[in-house]
Amino acid sequence: MSENGNNKITLSGDGIIVTIDYIGIKKQMRGGSIMNRNLLNAILLATPLMLATPVMAGNPVHVQQLLETGQCQGCDLSNEDLRYAHLIGSDLRDANLQGAILIEANLEGADLTGANLKGANLYGAMLTNATLNDSNLDSVNLANAIIYDADVTGASMNNLNIRNAQIFNTGIGVGGEAPKINEKVL
Repeated sequence: MSENGNNKITLSGDGIIVTIDYIGIKKQMRGGSIMNRNLLNAILLATPLMLATPVMAGNPVHVQQLLETGQCQGCDLSNEDLRYAHLIGSDLRDANLQGAILIEANLEGADLTGANLKGANLYGAMLTNATLNDSNLDSVNLANAIIYDADVTGASMNNLNIRNAQIFNTGIGVGGEAPKINEKVL
């Protein structure tokens, strides 16, 4: 016998007896034949899917606008799945991309000035010549990303994952302060 809260699964000589208590509604099912067991298995597999809490995503109209026009200034694209998206030169200024999935997305030359990318997944993304001025890059996954000549002036970059990223001529580094240029020592 297995119990989870008020739910019970009992195996006996007569077969399987499942008691499910969901929001005060009790249902008992007995499974003896192969057909009943298959039905029972299907119900048990589907139950977590029916009870799962949906992830709040951004605005589907904004996603369509971005993919069709490349223009989405101030759009809500939070938690959207944009993996492999071809977003070269897109206008994403002040867009909310918090938690977005941009795995291997091509953002070459994209303008992400003031965008919120907190917690976004940009694994393997291409950000060559992208503008990320004053954007929120906190907790962004940039592992395996290609970032050449990107402008990150004023961007917040706490807890970045840059493992195996190719970064060239971009103000992203590992720890410490940026070197001061033309500083004279007295």
